[in-house]
Amino acid sequence: MSSTVAQAIADTEARLAAAGVPSPRVDAELLVGHVLGLGRGSLLARSLAGGFIEDGDLAALAPLVARRAEREPLQHLTGEAFFRGLRLAVGPGVFVPRPETEIVAQHAIDALAATAAPTPIAVDLGTGSGALALAMATEVPHASVAAVEVSPVAFTWAEQNRRAIGAENLRIVLGDLADALHDLDGRVDVVVSNPPYIPLGAVPRDPEVRRFDPELALYGGVDGLDVVRDVDATARRLLRPGGTLVIEHAEVQAAAIGALLAASGWRAIAHHRDLTGRDRATTAVR
Repeated sequence: MSSTVAQAIADTEARLAAAGVPSPRVDAELLVGHVLGLGRGSLLARSLAGGFIEDGDLAALAPLVARRAEREPLQHLTGEAFFRGLRLAVGPGVFVPRPETEIVAQHAIDALAATAAPTPIAVDLGTGSGALALAMATEVPHASVAAVEVSPVAFTWAEQNRRAIGAENLRIVLGDLADALHDLDGRVDVVVSNPPYIPLGAVPRDPEVRRFDPELALYGGVDGLDVVRDVDATARRLLRPGGTLVIEHAEVQAAAIGALLAASGWRAIAHHRDLTGRDRATTAVR
């Protein structure tokens, strides 16, 4: 028997809340909207108007709700994540971009846009879904952007997103960021990276992260800084004098990363907070 849209949302919210999902109402609306092919605004309008959801749609909704109750990421169920206005395809095997990374993108975009060169060059080391690289490529369209990803699965997602968005000024390379893009040595204006930075002994609390994000995108060695060290070395090789490095990290790592960069000779090292007041990014000048 069909149900109202409002009842479907309420039932889904109750199921997700009981499972400990952090944002059950939002997730319920997004899941019901996904099944109905509606954005949240249209969904809420239909709900307020007393609209119905048909049996077939309820049947399609049920397994999605069950999977979300098992803490599978919402983005895996809908197949998409939003990042600075971009709609990115995501799924198993690729790190789901987080809202806090948007401020990291902003620092990279600001530095890139401020470059005097007619075609500034930017590099994203460890691009994952392509979020940071695509943000730079679309928001600074006169730039030339290159991205590196070591995981073949994540590389496929990034390439899919590049093609879907039509970012002709972005090229994505499959390979290790520690030995990538030698054709750009000494020519790059901005290097940005959201590397794996969780220490091996630190298990993420959220099941969505612990069970579903790829380990390759999470863990950065015993102290969490192994890949950061590679980013440091590669960025020093790629950047021109005066070029900018932007690194995302955990709030407790700002001091350690600042010391690491200072020891490597970086200048103007600065730490930046996200919207929750946590140290989220460090910038430095070559």
